[in-house]
Amino acid sequence: MALIYSIFHWIIQLIILVVIIQAILSYFVDPYHPARRTIDGLVNPLLNPIRRLLPQTGNLDFSPMVLVVLLWVLDWILRGLFLSFGQM
Repeated sequence: MALIYSIFHWIIQLIILVVIIQAILSYFVDPYHPARRTIDGLVNPLLNPIRRLLPQTGNLDFSPMVLVVLLWVLDWILRGLFLSFGQM
């Protein structure tokens, strides 16, 4: 069970890292750059539902921050579930 949680934990951490990289690149790299398009292709399917729910705030996009918080909560819930099984 600890191995399963570790796998989920590292996947969540990797997604968080890619979201942060995408948010930073969005300020400095041209949207048509191949690296930016690749990262956007990975992250935008996760961000688009959040963007539809959040109100428009001008030029600021809070969806990456909301996604990171949701992923932290998911990781916290999974950790609690695996701890409740007493297998960690």
